[in-house]
Amino acid sequence: MELEGFVPGVELSRAFYDEVVAPLLAGEEHAAALLGTGSDVLGYDTVRSTDHGWGPRMQLFVDGDRVAAVREAIDAGLPDEFRGWPTRYGWDDVAVSHHVDVAPLGEWLEGRVGFDPRGGISTRHWLATPQQILLELTSGGVFHDPGGELASVRAALAWYPDDVWLWLLACQWRRLDQEEAFVGRTAEVGDELGSRVVASRLVRDCMRLAFLLQRRYAPYSKWLGSAFAHLDSAVVLQSPLLDVLSAESYDAREDALVAVVEELARLHNAAGVTRAAETTVRRFYARPFRVLGSARFVDACLERVTDPWLKSLPLVGAIDQYVDSADVLSDLRMFGRVGTLFAT
Repeated sequence: MELEGFVPGVELSRAFYDEVVAPLLAGEEHAAALLGTGSDVLGYDTVRSTDHGWGPRMQLFVDGDRVAAVREAIDAGLPDEFRGWPTRYGWDDVAVSHHVDVAPLGEWLEGRVGFDPRGGISTRHWLATPQQILLELTSGGVFHDPGGELASVRAALAWYPDDVWLWLLACQWRRLDQEEAFVGRTAEVGDELGSRVVASRLVRDCMRLAFLLQRRYAPYSKWLGSAFAHLDSAVVLQSPLLDVLSAESYDAREDALVAVVEELARLHNAAGVTRAAETTVRRFYARPFRVLGSARFVDACLERVTDPWLKSLPLVGAIDQYVDSADVLSDLRMFGRVGTLFAT
């Protein structure tokens, strides 16, 4: 197979649909897309990606009574290769097969997020669904959608309703508020490792706050930095964030953190989502640590939330603001239960 002229997976699969799969479906009503898991869906695949679960693939969405017939047509009609890539491949524990998945749209969505967005998206759904999963459904590529159903699903999932968004912003600011003074306190007692660990936690929380402020879903850790680099705010935030991580003294670490949090505060005010709050740092009560005092941004966000149920909840946020296990965030059997954790 030829790797020198690497073609991203979405482009390869789109050509695969146009040249191979679509002709096999003449007369069949269907939609076609590349959604779900994979670096190719998010647009971060490289030559390295081709060694593992990568190749021509897609989902075909058809009515339930046509699934068997379409699967048969695909099974019988696919060539062995497409542009030098095998059309049937496996990896790890995945058996060799083609990866043109055929299913009714609603059934496939239920299997990915536990609900069909066409029937409405509850607040609990929003809180229980990891941002990585939402990205997997709103990224990738749509190759054929004559009825517009895929477009409507992706539009519905494109971003949080305002009340949910404001509450998540409050929860993210709360995370900063809880730990921003600990970088200095750990350093004060000579715990350099502890100071760096807390600072690195704050770096990630600041990055995720930047995603929220720009109304962009944040991917999981492997692609968090790559996606962050494409945010408008990365132009001013990336350098001081790197300075936080590379600082070899508390003074340098604090200076970099101050630059980050003050910029985030300015970005928050510029977004106009709440009343403007003071953007400059101050001492942490009588202690000598410079912090933003992020609680005032928490309060400003909560003032705008109108849903009484949301306002009654502890400020823990959506699932990926308080769960850090990949086994939970990638498994519907786990993350799908999170909405039941909040009492009515």
